Amino acid sequence: MVLFGFFALVLVSVYWVNQAVILFEQLVSEGHSANVVLEFTALSLPSTIVRVLPLAAFVAALYLTQRLISDSEMTVVQSMGYSPWRLARPVAVFGCLVAFMMLILTHVLVPQSLEQLRLREAEISNAASARLLREGVFLSPASGVTFYIREITPDGELRDVFLSDRRQAGREVTYTADRAFVIGNGNEPANLVMVRGLAQTLDLETDTLSTTTFADLTYSVSSLIEESGLGRQRLESTSSWAMLSNFSGVMERTGERPAELLVALYQRVQQPLLAMVGALLGFSALLTGEFSRFGVARQMFMAVGLVVVVYFFESAVAGGAEASVGAATTIFVPSLVGFGMVAYLLHKASRTRKPRHRRAEAPA
Repeated sequence: MVLFGFFALVLVSVYWVNQAVILFEQLVSEGHSANVVLEFTALSLPSTIVRVLPLAAFVAALYLTQRLISDSEMTVVQSMGYSPWRLARPVAVFGCLVAFMMLILTHVLVPQSLEQLRLREAEISNAASARLLREGVFLSPASGVTFYIREITPDGELRDVFLSDRRQAGREVTYTADRAFVIGNGNEPANLVMVRGLAQTLDLETDTLSTTTFADLTYSVSSLIEESGLGRQRLESTSSWAMLSNFSGVMERTGERPAELLVALYQRVQQPLLAMVGALLGFSALLTGEFSRFGVARQMFMAVGLVVVVYFFESAVAGGAEASVGAATTIFVPSLVGFGMVAYLLHKASRTRKPRHRRAEAPA
């Protein structure tokens, strides 16, 4: 478990730092504080751990088995009559412990963290001041949109506002206003109310420019932010108990099909099984080799290749499993393939260790 904790810490750190850099660049560019960045990276940690733990279990089992073989401890144990199946029991127990931890993560901690992350994203998305209220800076809150405020007064009034919208093909609209206000808080959508301004519409196909003066104009701030689907509950942030107790209600809230709900639920069982498969593959693959002065390098490469095959099956069945309710159970194919590989390797190792009897020499 110590080796497992070390490798898990290293792998989680690599994945987490990579995500933290992306979040930092995105959130800071939108004007959010460092506390928000730390909160978002912390909420993304459980899902990162779930992704990494099967690999950490595999690497820990592989490294420990290689040490036992290189120190001849495995040879001593095998000479006492222990079969590969018997030697695999502690590794299976280790895999079960990792799988149990992953069950807690996939069914409890990950949905809770993703739900909290979804709520915080929605809260920040509704906070127009975090995205738009920055004076003296040309902002691009969405592709094809440019927004500028010359000055923001202490009472919240925006002065000399410029807004360019180029999202519609063949048409550009530019709004300028002497004053503007942002209204709408909480769950209400935020709107930008521009006072005493000019709207200029350029038709790129006919090269014509039309202008419209207005006393006041309301522009939806939500249209300045690219759609992210935060208003609808997501399967990833829905607890397993909610899926089991209120299946139809979850379908209505998420807008997903029954097959997609089943796949999401089965996936939370499939991922812990991969931890058991990884640990057993890392152990059983090294037992198939015979003594060599070059060590077990060939068996280690074979173990890595087998893990790649298991993850290949996981990617292959991901799309087809959501096709129908009957096909949802195919999500367990990677684990079945992995356990089949483990059984074959242990069986092969058992046959390899059996002493070969010499043929009786025929009398002359």
